[in-house]
Amino acid sequence: MAYALNNQLPGLTGRAVTGVLITGTSLAPAFRAPEGWDWLLLPGIKKNPEGYGPRNLDVPMQELIALRSRLLQAALDGLHPDLVIVDRHATGVHGELAPALRHARSAGRVRVVLGLREVLDSPDAAFSEWALMGGPRVVKALFDAIWVYGDPAVHDPVEAGEIPFALRNLIHYTGYLASGRPAGSGTSCMPGPYVMTTVGGGSDGHALASIAAAAAVPAGLGHLIVAGPQMPAEELSDLQRHAGPGVRVVPSVDDTVFHIRHAAAVIAMGGYNTVCEIMSTDIPALIVPRNQCRAEQRIRAASLAAAGYLDQQDIGTLTPDFLAGWLATRLGTKVDRRRAVLDGLIRVPQLAAELMRPMFQADEAETAAVAKDGASRVAV
Repeated sequence: MAYALNNQLPGLTGRAVTGVLITGTSLAPAFRAPEGWDWLLLPGIKKNPEGYGPRNLDVPMQELIALRSRLLQAALDGLHPDLVIVDRHATGVHGELAPALRHARSAGRVRVVLGLREVLDSPDAAFSEWALMGGPRVVKALFDAIWVYGDPAVHDPVEAGEIPFALRNLIHYTGYLASGRPAGSGTSCMPGPYVMTTVGGGSDGHALASIAAAAAVPAGLGHLIVAGPQMPAEELSDLQRHAGPGVRVVPSVDDTVFHIRHAAAVIAMGGYNTVCEIMSTDIPALIVPRNQCRAEQRIRAASLAAAGYLDQQDIGTLTPDFLAGWLATRLGTKVDRRRAVLDGLIRVPQLAAELMRPMFQADEAETAAVAKDGASRVAV
């Protein structure tokens, strides 16, 4: 999305763009940021049986939250952004982001957007999260808009009960962030035609990857298995040790989009980014969603399968023979996904420009006594 904003906002607003990408995921800065953007890496948090805890620091969780909260406020105070886009968790972990957003809104002009994937979780789980952050009242106080990155004809989270009805007037459906993703290296790591299995980050993808590795692939095709950079080393070694002829197991590839688009078929879990990459193609895909923790992937797979855009199968009933049969049936076919709204990377910059336009018009109406730098500032 940062690339879409960087490329399109100047033409929509007449202003250059500069921005900061704020994350607690240590792997994120390995991805190249757009020109004029930079990364801010927060001390990490991980999930554990009790909820959330520090990933690396040996400090109490409340101290880590306080530290992250101060860093977030310092970032917004220092950048003075015109636009803040918050991903998924409106107030961060344990409300860490709320003070920074309140201060930014009280200290000066800023537009704040909550960006949500098209599927959140089961309605009960989603509403528990809304309640923990204070409910619609808090969201309305902190945010100017909610962007839902999906197609309501496939899945509508308001109708499904995942987003409170009271927030409906803030919602804009952007379409999937699928078409127009940045091109990567354009180089394949496979020597010939292949099918592809990808399991996202890989922390819980060993079961699917191992079943896929044991599936017979039609003659003339290789099998690329992308295990994910977060798959434990012993699980990755196990996959590589048991890989048969024509099967290549790698932790990651330089250009995931390119490899998906050039595969004969794709087997994957149901993460949002992977699904978007698949939806931008016409190749057959089988989604095997995560069946633990959140229901997000299961709901997404069921919705897209009901729309006819892909196939789904539960990991509990998946076998190598089933995968071999699915490949034999689907190889050589194409899937028409043109009915889905896939141009979210065009719609998001348009919505951003509309949201900031009144601020920029006010700038133009001011006297020349106050110097302007002429660049839109974005924090994501």
